[in-house]
Amino acid sequence: MKSITINGSQRESVGKVATKALRNAGQVPCVVYGGDKAIHFSAEIMAFKNLVYTPDVHTVVIALKDGSKIDAILQDIQFHPVTDQILHIDFYQIFDDKEVSMEIPVRMTGNSPGVKNGGVLRIVNRSLKVKALPKDLPDFLNADISKMKIGAILTVADLSGDNYTILQDDSRVVCQVRTSRVAVEDEETDEEGEEGATEEGTAKEGAAEEGTAE
Repeated sequence: MKSITINGSQRESVGKVATKALRNAGQVPCVVYGGDKAIHFSAEIMAFKNLVYTPDVHTVVIALKDGSKIDAILQDIQFHPVTDQILHIDFYQIFDDKEVSMEIPVRMTGNSPGVKNGGVLRIVNRSLKVKALPKDLPDFLNADISKMKIGAILTVADLSGDNYTILQDDSRVVCQVRTSRVAVEDEETDEEGEEGATEEGTAKEGAAEEGTAE
Protein backbone atom coordinates (compact mmCIF):
# COMPACT_ATOMS: atom_id res chain seq x y z
CA MET A 1 0.00 0.00 0.00
CA LYS A 2 1.17 3.51 -0.80
CA SER A 3 2.25 5.77 2.04
CA ILE A 4 1.91 9.52 2.66
CA THR A 5 4.25 11.54 4.86
CA ILE A 6 2.72 14.11 7.21
CA ASN A 7 5.15 16.62 8.69
CA GLY A 8 4.02 17.71 12.13
CA SER A 9 5.00 19.21 15.44
CA GLN A 10 4.45 17.58 18.81
CA ARG A 11 1.94 19.48 20.95
CA GLU A 12 2.98 20.68 24.36
CA SER A 13 -0.49 21.73 25.44
CA VAL A 14 -3.73 19.91 24.64
CA GLY A 15 -6.26 22.20 26.33
CA LYS A 16 -9.22 23.86 24.62
CA VAL A 17 -7.52 27.24 24.38
CA ALA A 18 -4.39 25.79 22.74
CA THR A 19 -6.48 23.66 20.40
CA LYS A 20 -8.53 26.65 19.28
CA ALA A 21 -5.36 28.66 18.69
CA LEU A 22 -3.99 25.85 16.49
CA ARG A 23 -7.13 25.79 14.35
CA ASN A 24 -7.08 29.57 13.98
CA ALA A 25 -3.50 29.25 12.71
CA GLY A 26 -4.49 26.73 10.03
CA GLN A 27 -3.27 23.70 11.99
CA VAL A 28 -5.12 20.44 12.66
CA PRO A 29 -4.77 18.89 16.14
CA CYS A 30 -4.10 15.14 15.95
CA VAL A 31 -3.53 12.16 18.24
CA VAL A 32 -1.77 8.85 17.57
CA TYR A 33 -3.02 5.86 19.58
CA GLY A 34 -1.84 2.27 19.67
CA GLY A 35 1.68 2.71 21.02
CA ASP A 36 3.04 2.86 24.55
CA LYS A 37 1.35 6.22 25.03
CA ALA A 38 -0.80 8.64 23.06
CA ILE A 39 1.17 11.12 20.95
CA HIS A 40 -0.36 14.57 20.39
CA PHE A 41 0.78 16.59 17.40
CA SER A 42 -0.45 19.13 14.87
CA ALA A 43 0.11 19.68 11.15
CA GLU A 44 -0.95 22.17 8.48
CA ILE A 45 -4.42 21.53 7.14
CA MET A 46 -3.13 21.23 3.55
CA ALA A 47 -0.90 18.32 4.59
CA PHE A 48 -4.01 16.10 4.78
CA LYS A 49 -5.37 16.92 1.31
CA ASN A 50 -4.11 13.73 -0.35
CA LEU A 51 -5.09 11.60 2.64
CA VAL A 52 -8.64 12.77 3.31
CA TYR A 53 -10.04 14.08 0.03
CA THR A 54 -9.48 10.97 -2.07
CA PRO A 55 -11.21 7.62 -2.63
CA ASP A 56 -7.85 5.86 -2.22
CA VAL A 57 -6.42 4.70 1.10
CA HIS A 58 -2.87 5.08 2.35
CA THR A 59 -0.72 4.32 5.32
CA VAL A 60 0.87 7.37 6.94
CA VAL A 61 4.35 8.26 8.10
CA ILE A 62 4.12 11.01 10.72
CA ALA A 63 7.44 12.87 10.71
CA LEU A 64 7.87 15.05 13.80
CA LYS A 65 10.33 17.92 14.15
CA ASP A 66 12.33 16.06 16.80
CA GLY A 67 13.32 13.56 14.09
CA SER A 68 11.02 10.72 15.18
CA LYS A 69 8.79 8.95 12.67
CA ILE A 70 5.60 7.04 13.39
CA ASP A 71 3.89 4.61 11.02
CA ALA A 72 0.13 4.86 11.31
CA ILE A 73 -3.25 4.64 9.61
CA LEU A 74 -6.16 7.05 9.71
CA GLN A 75 -8.66 5.94 12.35
CA ASP A 76 -11.17 8.75 12.75
CA ILE A 77 -11.72 12.28 11.52
CA GLN A 78 -14.00 15.08 12.73
CA PHE A 79 -15.36 17.81 10.45
CA HIS A 80 -17.05 21.09 11.29
CA PRO A 81 -20.83 20.54 10.82
CA VAL A 82 -21.23 23.73 8.76
CA THR A 83 -17.93 24.49 7.01
CA ASP A 84 -16.65 20.88 6.68
CA GLN A 85 -13.27 22.07 7.90
CA ILE A 86 -11.15 19.34 9.51
CA LEU A 87 -11.34 19.76 13.27
CA HIS A 88 -9.44 16.75 14.60
CA ILE A 89 -7.84 13.51 13.37
CA ASP A 90 -7.12 10.29 15.23
CA PHE A 91 -4.41 7.94 13.95
CA TYR A 92 -3.57 4.39 14.98
CA GLN A 93 0.08 3.36 15.19
CA ILE A 94 1.03 0.27 13.20
CA PHE A 95 3.94 -2.14 13.48
CA ASP A 96 5.53 -4.39 10.86
CA ASP A 97 4.86 -7.60 12.81
CA LYS A 98 1.28 -6.86 13.93
CA GLU A 99 -1.82 -7.27 11.80
CA VAL A 100 -4.09 -4.26 11.42
CA SER A 101 -7.68 -3.81 10.21
CA MET A 102 -8.51 -1.21 7.60
CA GLU A 103 -11.36 -0.28 5.26
CA ILE A 104 -10.20 -1.01 1.70
CA PRO A 105 -12.08 0.29 -1.39
CA VAL A 106 -13.55 -2.14 -3.92
CA ARG A 107 -12.67 -1.37 -7.54
CA MET A 108 -14.76 -2.73 -10.42
CA THR A 109 -12.79 -3.98 -13.42
CA GLY A 110 -13.85 -5.42 -16.76
CA ASN A 111 -17.04 -5.04 -18.81
CA SER A 112 -20.12 -6.94 -17.75
CA PRO A 113 -22.01 -8.80 -20.54
CA GLY A 114 -25.20 -8.25 -18.56
CA VAL A 115 -24.69 -4.48 -18.51
CA LYS A 116 -23.97 -4.50 -22.26
CA ASN A 117 -27.37 -6.17 -22.72
CA GLY A 118 -29.16 -3.44 -20.79
CA GLY A 119 -28.80 -4.69 -17.21
CA VAL A 120 -27.88 -2.38 -14.34
CA LEU A 121 -24.80 -2.86 -12.17
CA ARG A 122 -25.72 -2.30 -8.52
CA ILE A 123 -22.77 -1.83 -6.17
CA VAL A 124 -23.75 -2.92 -2.67
CA ASN A 125 -20.40 -2.55 -0.85
CA ARG A 126 -17.88 0.02 -2.05
CA SER A 127 -15.38 -0.89 0.66
CA LEU A 128 -14.66 -3.85 2.91
CA LYS A 129 -12.70 -4.26 6.14
CA VAL A 130 -9.45 -6.15 5.61
CA LYS A 131 -7.03 -7.55 8.18
CA ALA A 132 -3.35 -8.04 7.28
CA LEU A 133 0.21 -7.11 8.11
CA PRO A 134 0.88 -3.52 7.02
CA LYS A 135 3.05 -4.64 4.10
CA ASP A 136 0.24 -6.89 2.80
CA LEU A 137 -2.57 -4.34 2.89
CA PRO A 138 -3.87 -3.98 -0.69
CA ASP A 139 -4.48 -0.59 -2.30
CA PHE A 140 -7.89 -1.87 -3.40
CA LEU A 141 -9.91 -5.07 -3.76
CA ASN A 142 -10.36 -6.10 -7.39
CA ALA A 143 -13.94 -7.03 -8.34
CA ASP A 144 -13.85 -8.54 -11.84
CA ILE A 145 -17.29 -8.15 -13.44
CA SER A 146 -16.27 -9.32 -16.93
CA LYS A 147 -18.27 -12.58 -16.63
CA MET A 148 -21.35 -11.20 -14.89
CA LYS A 149 -24.57 -11.72 -16.84
CA ILE A 150 -28.01 -10.41 -15.91
CA GLY A 151 -28.90 -11.83 -12.49
CA ALA A 152 -25.29 -12.60 -11.54
CA ILE A 153 -24.00 -11.79 -8.04
CA LEU A 154 -20.43 -11.17 -6.86
CA THR A 155 -19.74 -11.92 -3.19
CA VAL A 156 -16.91 -11.41 -0.70
CA ALA A 157 -15.76 -14.97 -1.38
CA ASP A 158 -14.90 -13.92 -4.95
CA LEU A 159 -12.47 -11.26 -3.66
CA SER A 160 -10.46 -13.33 -1.21
CA GLY A 161 -6.65 -13.14 -1.28
CA ASP A 162 -3.70 -15.09 0.08
CA ASN A 163 -2.04 -12.39 2.21
CA TYR A 164 -5.06 -10.74 3.79
CA THR A 165 -8.40 -11.65 5.34
CA ILE A 166 -11.68 -9.90 4.55
CA LEU A 167 -13.56 -9.64 7.83
CA GLN A 168 -17.08 -9.65 6.36
CA ASP A 169 -18.94 -12.93 5.69
CA ASP A 170 -18.08 -14.71 2.44
CA SER A 171 -21.74 -14.59 1.43
CA ARG A 172 -22.01 -10.81 1.63
CA VAL A 173 -22.95 -9.32 -1.75
CA VAL A 174 -20.44 -6.90 -3.26
CA CYS A 175 -22.30 -6.15 -6.49
CA GLN A 176 -24.96 -7.62 -8.78
CA VAL A 177 -26.30 -7.12 -12.29
CA ARG A 178 -30.02 -6.51 -12.17
CA THR A 179 -32.46 -6.61 -15.05
CA SER A 180 -34.18 -3.50 -16.39
CA ARG A 181 -36.95 -2.59 -18.83
CA VAL A 182 -34.48 -2.23 -21.69
CA ALA A 183 -32.57 -5.44 -20.91
CA VAL A 184 -32.35 -8.15 -23.55
CA GLU A 185 -31.68 -11.82 -23.00
CA ASP A 186 -27.98 -12.64 -22.78
CA GLU A 187 -26.82 -14.06 -26.09
CA GLU A 188 -25.35 -17.49 -25.58
CA THR A 189 -24.77 -20.37 -27.97
CA ASP A 190 -24.18 -23.87 -26.67
CA GLU A 191 -24.10 -27.36 -28.07
CA GLU A 192 -27.61 -28.12 -26.85
CA GLY A 193 -28.99 -25.00 -28.51
CA GLU A 194 -27.26 -25.79 -31.79
CA GLU A 195 -28.51 -29.41 -31.69
CA GLY A 196 -32.04 -28.26 -30.93
CA ALA A 197 -31.96 -25.81 -33.81
CA THR A 198 -30.73 -28.54 -36.15
CA GLU A 199 -33.48 -30.96 -35.08
CA GLU A 200 -36.11 -28.26 -35.51
CA GLY A 201 -34.83 -27.48 -39.00
CA THR A 202 -34.86 -31.16 -39.96
CA ALA A 203 -38.43 -31.51 -38.78
CA LYS A 204 -39.53 -28.52 -40.86
CA GLU A 205 -37.77 -29.90 -43.95
CA GLY A 206 -39.49 -33.24 -43.46
CA ALA A 207 -42.88 -31.59 -43.17
CA ALA A 208 -42.23 -29.61 -46.33
CA GLU A 209 -41.29 -32.77 -48.27
CA GLU A 210 -44.40 -34.56 -47.00
CA GLY A 211 -46.59 -31.71 -48.20
CA THR A 212 -44.94 -31.80 -51.60
CA ALA A 213 -45.52 -35.57 -51.91
CA GLU A 214 -49.25 -35.09 -51.35
